[in-house]
Amino acid sequence: MIVFLLAASAFAGWIDAVIGGGGLVLIPVLMSATSMSAASVLATNKVAAISGTASAAATLVRRVGVPRVTWIYAFIAGVAAALGARAVSLVDDSVATPIILILLVGVGVFVALNPKFGQEGAGIFSGKRLALAALVVAVIGGYDGVFGPGTGMFLIMAFTAVFSQGFVRSAAMAKVVNTATNLGALLVFGLGGFINWKLALALAAANVVGAQLGARTVLKGGSTLVRVALLGLVVTLCAKLGWDLLQHQ
Repeated sequence: MIVFLLAASAFAGWIDAVIGGGGLVLIPVLMSATSMSAASVLATNKVAAISGTASAAATLVRRVGVPRVTWIYAFIAGVAAALGARAVSLVDDSVATPIILILLVGVGVFVALNPKFGQEGAGIFSGKRLALAALVVAVIGGYDGVFGPGTGMFLIMAFTAVFSQGFVRSAAMAKVVNTATNLGALLVFGLGGFINWKLALALAAANVVGAQLGARTVLKGGSTLVRVALLGLVVTLCAKLGWDLLQHQ
């Protein structure tokens, strides 16, 4: 069972590094393979996720580089995620799921109909764009603390659209910010005593291995790979959330 969990964590790390959404792999596996509570599953997953995301962020930042404002966005998103994690009990999935489904379909249609979107570009960093990005990052950070699926994808889309830059640079920025959102939520879960540290640290090590492979996959495949992975994640998330919605009917 532990070998299966480690393999799932490594695969989740690869997915997270390429486009985000590793929680779609690891969270269901943890829920089915362990007797932990839902809160402990989410908290333990966050330890693995932040380890892999931070590892991928380091590789992408070193190879691609990110603007300095990314670190400010990371702080904003981290605080928002912590607040979101605190408020998670106040949000009903039956309300959030349809909204996220609409957003996902919109993202998928937009990317599919705009093949040049996300191609390499230097980026435009005007004052209005920087302010807009800060607002969007705060919203996505709060979303990660409350709900979570697809946070990395939403960040990549946001940075690409706001700054008119390529997917690869946006992916590097997204990994930095996503590390902060994971940290913000993790601090809240950690203070609540929900983390199974022995299992979490083992999963974290496997997640880092997968994330490093994923980061190298992004660098090798470029914007075309990220675009294909993004569309694939949109379809997967829509199917998963749609199924969840039907189950609650």
